[in-house]
Amino acid sequence: MTDTKRLLKIIDNSGLKRVYIAEKLGIDRFSLYKKIRNETEFKASEIKNLCKILDITDDKTISEIFFS
Repeated sequence: MTDTKRLLKIIDNSGLKRVYIAEKLGIDRFSLYKKIRNETEFKASEIKNLCKILDITDDKTISEIFFS
């Protein structure tokens, strides 16, 4: 389950728009919102790409956000 609050804080601090992030992930904005809110799950490839986009490199942080 995704740590929604923590992920949203990282997204907000990045200065990137959610629409841009969704486009980079190859999904639409609505799908991104559903994944952030735990209505659907992120695919492993989406987690990998999202971490690159948001510059999340610490394995512990990745684990806490996406696999808590």
